[in-house]
Amino acid sequence: MASTGAGMKVLVIDDSNTIRRSAEIFLKQGGHDVVLAEDGFDALAKVNDSPPDLIFCDILMPRLDGYQTCAIIKRNQKFANTPIVMLSSKDGVFDKARGRMVGSQEYLTKPFTKDQLLHAVQAFGASKQGVA
Repeated sequence: MASTGAGMKVLVIDDSNTIRRSAEIFLKQGGHDVVLAEDGFDALAKVNDSPPDLIFCDILMPRLDGYQTCAIIKRNQKFANTPIVMLSSKDGVFDKARGRMVGSQEYLTKPFTKDQLLHAVQAFGASKQGVA
C-alpha cells in the first residue's frame, strides 16, 4: 500500500524558502514531482502552466494570501476538484473553518513533519486513484 499516491505532482506555495525547500525534500523522497511557488501570484501562473494533483498552500503570504489564492484556484472549473491543503503556524478553529470555506480539504500546522506531509499526499492520492 506504500505506492498509493506515489508519483503525484504537488505544488507547494509558501513565502518561506525554508518551508518550500523542506517540503520539496520530503515530497521528492516520497517519489513525487514538486513545483514550488513563493506567493499566490506565482502559484496561479504555475497552476495553469503545470496543473498539479495536489496543492499545499501557506495562509500568511504577502500580496495574495492563502485564502485568496485557494478561492481563486477553486473558482476555476479546471481546478475545482484539485485538493488543497492549507499550511499555517496558527492552529485555530477559525483558521481551519475559513480554509474549508474557500475550498481547502485539509489543514497542516507548521512546522510539519515528513510523515505528516507524506500522509496528506497519500490520503489524496488514494482518493484520486479511487476516482480514476
